[in-house]
Amino acid sequence: MAKTKDIRAAVEDELIFDPLVDSSDIRVENMGGNVALNGTVPSYPQYLEAAAAARRVAGVTSVHNHLEVVLSTGDERDDALLSTAANNALELDITVPEGVEATAHNGNVTLAGIVRYGYQRTAAEARVAALTGVRNIKDDIEISWDADPVDVTAAVQDALDRNALIPDDSDVLIDTDGNAVTLTGHVRTWAEHDAVLDAAWMTPAVYDVYDKLVVTG
Repeated sequence: MAKTKDIRAAVEDELIFDPLVDSSDIRVENMGGNVALNGTVPSYPQYLEAAAAARRVAGVTSVHNHLEVVLSTGDERDDALLSTAANNALELDITVPEGVEATAHNGNVTLAGIVRYGYQRTAAEARVAALTGVRNIKDDIEISWDADPVDVTAAVQDALDRNALIPDDSDVLIDTDGNAVTLTGHVRTWAEHDAVLDAAWMTPAVYDVYDKLVVTG
């Protein structure tokens, strides 16, 4: 019981410590390292940052982000204005290829289009996430690149081997089905977890990454 309380208290302290998060309306629940965030935050970047802060805490094995973005009146944007702002932001990012488009409805932004790399889809999300008026993002961007699954597996493994955050004795396994990669095994921290996922997403021809990694804490 003490450990459960310690993890919850540590997450609460980390949220208070993080200058990018207003934690006044966030409630933290913990069940054996499985942490749930409930309540509200005033912006979408804070929604993302709150989960990132929770993952930094030792002993946290998973984070369920149930926070709701409640915008202040001054931060609300109508659908047309937010759609225009999102598309302008995508056009200004050289990482995001032409053809990726955004549409907004009540602050919920949907991204659509086709890219060749997972990092391009991630870049599109990051660019739009920073805009005032965003409550949530639905990413319907498709990744299109035909490749041999054997080549994809080898490319992901090479990326993991090069990464300084992933130990040489890592038991992470890569299973490739077409252009979808499933990651299994154990990682020690969320930083290592994110490094594995980033390496997979940055690999050419990877369309989807299914995360079944276990964070040991």
